Amino acid sequence: MADLRFIQNNRQLIVGIGSALVDILIHEKDEFLEKTGAVKGGMTLVDNTWIEHTLAMSSGTATIVPGGSACNTIVGVGKLGGKARFVGQCGNDHWGRQYEIDLSKQDVTPALLRSDLPTGRVLSIITPDAQRTMFTYLGASAETRPEDISAKSFQGAAVVHIEGYLLFNPDLIQTALAAAKEAGAVISMDLASFTVVEQSKELLDKLVADYVDILMANEDEARAYTGHADEGLAFRALSQSANIAVLKVGPRGSHISHDSKRVDINSMGDGTALDTTGAGDLWAAGFLFGLVNGYSLEKCGQLGSACGYEVCQVVGAVIPDEGWERIKKLLE
Repeated sequence: MADLRFIQNNRQLIVGIGSALVDILIHEKDEFLEKTGAVKGGMTLVDNTWIEHTLAMSSGTATIVPGGSACNTIVGVGKLGGKARFVGQCGNDHWGRQYEIDLSKQDVTPALLRSDLPTGRVLSIITPDAQRTMFTYLGASAETRPEDISAKSFQGAAVVHIEGYLLFNPDLIQTALAAAKEAGAVISMDLASFTVVEQSKELLDKLVADYVDILMANEDEARAYTGHADEGLAFRALSQSANIAVLKVGPRGSHISHDSKRVDINSMGDGTALDTTGAGDLWAAGFLFGLVNGYSLEKCGQLGSACGYEVCQVVGAVIPDEGWERIKKLLE
């Protein structure tokens, strides 16, 4: 595994690669979710018709925002004042054009590929406990070809952040990881969802061993990846897998491991949440921004915790301006 070269080489650009998706969020009771047959907190691939049919059954009003795991992280980096670029593919439709406009407005450089398929979308059903269960139509994002990605995509990057959802496209994620390594970047991966980990375990083990420097997981993902139900054992196993390992434990905070050192980070606020959509993604934004700016692991974790807390106070993965103002006070 690489050392943390960006601390020495003055690079500060963070590049994310993942699915360019529009988030559709609805609030429903557990009974509504049970009718879908999905496991709460997981992610299921569906077609566009399924999303439309489920939306028609919903009694609530949908909130629609730009999304995608890696994109959420990179937007957070841009809002913090960092250098940010997003690589993904969207459709030649209204949503695709709006997606590019929104990225630019958030101080992110778009590096978008185009497809004749519709822009992908994610239906997130948010239950009263603030858990979100996702149903994803990949659309144009699934059309990204390995040959479209090269070291040029990541030129100048300190960190390339890759979402675990790309594991559903094995050739693409392997090409992206190799290209990021060729570009001299440190590689960060968020495991994304326990269902993704369960379905891609063999490939994931190989890719983490060969490429990943920073590995991030929540409790469910860590359990699926390490095979340990015990949190302490799971964190220890994560720590042995990557140069920096992060275990996010929701309202209890997070744990960070690097160079045999463990750092425990408290959660912000009182731990309450309106919606957990994007919590892990925005945590990663704060943490990675801190790393490329040379902050201590403690301060990186605190910044991640602040970003994760603020996004849980709103519906969707878009922190309002007043939230960013509170977060930026930590940088002063």
